[in-house]
Amino acid sequence: MIRVLVVDDEELVRSGLRLILEAAGDIAVAGEARDGAEAVSAVRRLRPEVVLMDVRMPGMDGLTAAARLLSVPDAPKLIMLTTFDLDEYVHEALRLGAVGFLLKDTPPRELAAAVRTVAGGQAMLSPSVTKRLIASYANRAPSRAEVARRQLDRLTGREEDVIRAVARGLSNAEIGRELRLTEATVKAHVSRVLAKLGLANRVQAAILVHDAHLG
Repeated sequence: MIRVLVVDDEELVRSGLRLILEAAGDIAVAGEARDGAEAVSAVRRLRPEVVLMDVRMPGMDGLTAAARLLSVPDAPKLIMLTTFDLDEYVHEALRLGAVGFLLKDTPPRELAAAVRTVAGGQAMLSPSVTKRLIASYANRAPSRAEVARRQLDRLTGREEDVIRAVARGLSNAEIGRELRLTEATVKAHVSRVLAKLGLANRVQAAILVHDAHLG
């Protein structure tokens, strides 16, 4: 069972998320929290594998809580909940190390699939939504673009092909088909690129590509 902590200031939202997640069969809601402070305390007490947390809440908001949760060893995987008018907050959460985000109107099947994805060690990078948010809200100041390009200059041609594909939201299997590589080879390339660039996950890699104006 995948243990999840649900964090939202609205009881109705928390109840709805609990019903959806527990109906999946392989997901258990370990607990609920009403704000960031309660989330930090609950994570220490309950040790969930995944935290599903609203970005904007009274008291300690999701970004402040994310910074605290992701700065400790064995941090849980963090998925942020948002609406389109809060996209800039999500972008900052991704920079902090969150592995993805969901819109609050995400269909139940996709919600459960997202939890499974991050629990399995993958970052959520939806081509239809995540790419749009990253592209729209990345800080594209010339100095940042220059720094990003210098980082990417350290990659080989094949590694750059792979990270560009990652930024487009492709899975390892899809990248393999496009570049005519085995899935295992793509996985090795992705791991090497993340290590070489000092990145935590695929979402941060995608942000770097967009900062460099290459995606």
